[in-house]
Amino acid sequence: MTGIYRSVAARRAVLEGYRTFLEQTERADETTVPTRHGETFVRSSGPPDAPPVILLHGAGSNTLAWAADFPVWSKTHRLHAVDVLGEPGLSAESRPALDTAAHAEWLDDVLAALGVTSAAFAGISLGGWLATDYALRRPEKVTRLALVVPAGIGRQRYRALAVSLLLQPFGRPGRRRAMNYAIGPTTTPMAGPFADYVFTVQRSYQPRLTPVPRFTDAQLRTLIMPVLTIAGAADRMFDSQDTATRLHAAAPHSTVTLIPGNGHLPTAYQAPIHTFLMTNLER
Repeated sequence: MTGIYRSVAARRAVLEGYRTFLEQTERADETTVPTRHGETFVRSSGPPDAPPVILLHGAGSNTLAWAADFPVWSKTHRLHAVDVLGEPGLSAESRPALDTAAHAEWLDDVLAALGVTSAAFAGISLGGWLATDYALRRPEKVTRLALVVPAGIGRQRYRALAVSLLLQPFGRPGRRRAMNYAIGPTTTPMAGPFADYVFTVQRSYQPRLTPVPRFTDAQLRTLIMPVLTIAGAADRMFDSQDTATRLHAAAPHSTVTLIPGNGHLPTAYQAPIHTFLMTNLER
């Protein structure tokens, strides 16, 4: 095993696949910035003088998570999609502890390197946790907070993990079914070359084993910026109803939308988030 990957060959397959898909996405500025916790890869797009948005993907992913959103959101905002540390992207393979201020320090350094003093943040799953953690620790730097199936709020569910373990012995078809079960249900099952790449990632890297800390009600009450949360009502990884209940109680100024029939890969979040970000322009 090397770093976060199961082998040198596995690492090469993931990163080569990543670069191949990056070449197929909309053109963006690419840079690697230094931080105290390791070098960090960032893809930026949109007018340089437009309001900035920091995009943080989920575990087992990279900036490709935002590929479909870039062409739309970059028309009105300067987007900075960041490869999260310790995930299968082009940033350092270090994994600072989640129960410390390390990731806030990391994002401090990323923003400084990008010349950003404050920004809207959008995060998916683990990225939603990182964005929320930063908003709690640096509220003056977060103008708006858009969360998609965020970790750390609703109760974590373990059924998907149990099913995945049961399907593992059935080879490639079993592992593919396990992946689709975990992210489902969805109206658009993953298929084709990109699904093959996601499958390669899942079998090639070592996921984080430490649980993601849950935010307390007291912490959620201190979120002073506008918050939009979108989640699949049938998410098999996190209890979305619990997410909605806790946010409604602790942060009544926030907006929560649960999409019926969707799981941990919700559809139809692009337009609501863009509207939410556009509201910032009208203030």
